[in-house]
Amino acid sequence: MENETEMNRIDEKSAREKNGWVMLAVAILLFCAAIACFVCVFAAGDVADGVFLGAGVVVFIVALILTGGFKLLQPNEAYVLTLFGKYYGTIKRDGFFWVNPFCVAVNPARFSMGSGKKLSLKAMTLNNDKQKVNDEEGNPIEISVVVIWRITNTARAVFNVENYSAYISTQCDAAIRQVARQYPYDVSSNGDEKSLRGSAQEIADVLRSELQKRVEMAGIDILEARISHLAYSPEIAAAMLQRQQASAIIAARQKIVEGAVSMVQMALNRLSEEKIVELDDERKAQMVSNLLVVLCGNRDAQPVVNSGSIY
Repeated sequence: MENETEMNRIDEKSAREKNGWVMLAVAILLFCAAIACFVCVFAAGDVADGVFLGAGVVVFIVALILTGGFKLLQPNEAYVLTLFGKYYGTIKRDGFFWVNPFCVAVNPARFSMGSGKKLSLKAMTLNNDKQKVNDEEGNPIEISVVVIWRITNTARAVFNVENYSAYISTQCDAAIRQVARQYPYDVSSNGDEKSLRGSAQEIADVLRSELQKRVEMAGIDILEARISHLAYSPEIAAAMLQRQQASAIIAARQKIVEGAVSMVQMALNRLSEEKIVELDDERKAQMVSNLLVVLCGNRDAQPVVNSGSIY
């Protein structure tokens, strides 16, 4: 806990930069002065030769060192600078600047992000690979997420973690496992409506909150985190498909039976109200049986004409 608190104390501060165009004019004047000194070597006497030559060399070296301090930034880019191993400051404004030429720009993720020594402050997308996890009921599932994130604290992103790009990817894997264990893949048998498949917005909010807590120390802001792929693992996919089909068939049959009973009741009531025919209990039972067979059967019923009595 103490180490984490110490890392969080590294906060962002602005570097002491100067206008680049003014310093560019100064550097050009120094180069011109160095050239003038070299020209004077040929016109001066033997004693003055060494003076002009030494002055020209010194001025040229100073001008050359000054050119190492120029920094050019596009919008939503930043330089994190260190001076002899200490944090010097951050430049986040776009434009042409000059800083201490001995400052060094630091970006630990420059090779993985392909952004050089500049830090990108733009919104970036992390498309995590599919991984196998267990849901609340212990079923193995395949899941992957898409995370939209950006750097808000450049000092923490550079100095608190080894590589902020790899760090957020690792924490994303851990957050997925943590969230997936809290919810079933589909609506659970106890009637809970929250599930990975059915509660997309709620799962996205929980996942974003969980991931934000994990990357706070790296100065990263999670803008959005959503599930991009969700499926049962191949070894249980066929069995789960059969279970879903069985559940759908049972639900459909239940609906059909409810409708059939309602229709039979309506038919009996209408026959009784209109006094079309008087049916005793046995004939009512026969009629109910025939109607239920017709209404609940999978195939079309074949009509049979009864020309006699049922007794």
